[in-house]
Amino acid sequence: MKLAELRAGQRGVVKLVDGADDVSIRLMEMGLTPGCEVAYLGTAPLGDPLEFSVRGYHLSLRKTEAARVEVELSAE
Repeated sequence: MKLAELRAGQRGVVKLVDGADDVSIRLMEMGLTPGCEVAYLGTAPLGDPLEFSVRGYHLSLRKTEAARVEVELSAE
């Protein structure tokens, strides 16, 4: 499942960040590394960007960026 597919309130664990370009490297620098837990908080009024809680801070990502991150749903 992709990070962009999570629904409000769902949590996931990062499995991998797709690609080896500047965007994927930047996503990992922002804390989206394998094993990291991510919570989906919500969406901006026009549907983009998406807001997540990662490592104790809020992170806003475009849908295209969030679609590069593979996650596994956490048991709630």
